[in-house]
Amino acid sequence: MSALLEVSNVEAGYGGGRVLNGVSFGVGHGEVLALIGRNGVGKTTLMRALIGLVRLDAGEISLEGNAIGQDKPYARAQSGMGYVPQGREIFGALTVAENLQVGAQANRARAADMKEKVVGYFPILKKRYTQKAGTMSGGEQQQLAIARALISAPKVLLLDEPSEGIQPSIVDLIGDTLQHIAHDTGIGVVLVEQDMGMVERIANRCCVMDKGRIVETLSPEQLGDEQLIRQYLAL
Repeated sequence: MSALLEVSNVEAGYGGGRVLNGVSFGVGHGEVLALIGRNGVGKTTLMRALIGLVRLDAGEISLEGNAIGQDKPYARAQSGMGYVPQGREIFGALTVAENLQVGAQANRARAADMKEKVVGYFPILKKRYTQKAGTMSGGEQQQLAIARALISAPKVLLLDEPSEGIQPSIVDLIGDTLQHIAHDTGIGVVLVEQDMGMVERIANRCCVMDKGRIVETLSPEQLGDEQLIRQYLAL
């Protein structure tokens, strides 16, 4: 599997405090990589560092061989990084269509070709096209947030806790759709996730984080090992 995203010895934190301590991993075309671990080990900080919301103190991030670790978030989006933050952060006062238009600003040329395809991935959005996003259910809002990130045809899609606060049937729908998108388009998917059922179903690999480092790489099948889960996730 050829390299798409390469993260090399990344160190980062807040206000002089170190959170990430030499994180390295790679993601291939069409691969779904899950970042798992206890709360507070640096998973969200890593996602924010990947998209450029947290400055790197050391290390590098490369997308298709091009160094982007010092680029601003907007430049990373233009290069091909899509991001769905924890809590979705959709624009509640805007319609579904208007939210998608916001996402299209990262790369208008690619977005023109992706609009129908993205709505096809999440058919409920077509029914809600003129509806204010803030009036939709949590599961519908999450589908919109993912569609908004996908509309500019990113090469890598980052998702922070996509199952949070969503009913199980919609979690399954979103998981199946993400897996289909990765296979269909070759997008690399990196997700932070606490729902081990979702991870086991859709991930190709799982990187376990602890104290700002990746301490183990597991196969999805190994998530059924209760001893490993107790060791790494305190479940």
